[in-house]
Amino acid sequence: MMIYMDNVKAGYVEGTVSMIVNTLLFAIKMWAGIVTGSIALAADAWHTLSDSLGSVVVVIAAKLASKKADKEHPFGHGRYEHIASLLIAVILGIIAYDFFRNSIIQFNNREKVDYGLLAIIVTIVSIVAKESLAQYAFYLARKTGNSSVKAHGWHHRSDTLSSVVVLIGILFAKQFWWIDSILGIIIALMLFYATFVIIREAVSELLGEEPGQDLIAEIEGEVKKIFGDDLKMHHFHIHNYVLHKELTLHIRLNNELTIESGHNTATVIENMINEKFNMAATIHIEPLLER
Repeated sequence: MMIYMDNVKAGYVEGTVSMIVNTLLFAIKMWAGIVTGSIALAADAWHTLSDSLGSVVVVIAAKLASKKADKEHPFGHGRYEHIASLLIAVILGIIAYDFFRNSIIQFNNREKVDYGLLAIIVTIVSIVAKESLAQYAFYLARKTGNSSVKAHGWHHRSDTLSSVVVLIGILFAKQFWWIDSILGIIIALMLFYATFVIIREAVSELLGEEPGQDLIAEIEGEVKKIFGDDLKMHHFHIHNYVLHKELTLHIRLNNELTIESGHNTATVIENMINEKFNMAATIHIEPLLER
């Protein structure tokens, strides 16, 4: 229950803090962009505002995921967090495309950006604030396993990187007219990669995954402590519902055992997995055929 509450609370807390900080940063960046006439700062401001949209998605996902299991959804609603991760990835992909397209246009037009001291100060403040938000999100994700909070941390990191690009452009703009465009293309590629990573992880968990070898070895070790025999455990699969995990596996038992004995063996293993690994297990029994 504690894991469940922490997971839901992480979405609320991280999303709310992010919305407040991002809204303030958007206002500051947009003001600096207007005062200095910097297109890069203005674009970076809108990038930050898009992060607030991601915060809204995280908060809504946490609310939906907190709903208890019902008749229509017997495994709960935790996978709303995976859906939120996919939505955040889509937002990142759109931002990446916009960065890439604008950078190409700027390069073709040979546009040169004229920055000032104000732009430097605002950009440094943005880098520190956004990286702090990213680290906070990653910390909460590690503690609770909340996938949408982790995805949002990558979104914060993308905004940090875009601000770094802007700062580099400010420092070297006088020497190289094209640097803002080239770095814009680089950051767009970074964003596309972050989008790919988030989508890959969310889809993998939605489809179901094979447990890691360490987990399998631990389970096999616990089973041997109880029965002593090698039950030829295989065909492990995890179905991740975020707040609830289902483990399925096969075991092989002596052909001469009764159905009741086989059922009792499977039940003992299922109860052990639930107690020690916090997963609901379903075990399929196969005969140990003689060769």
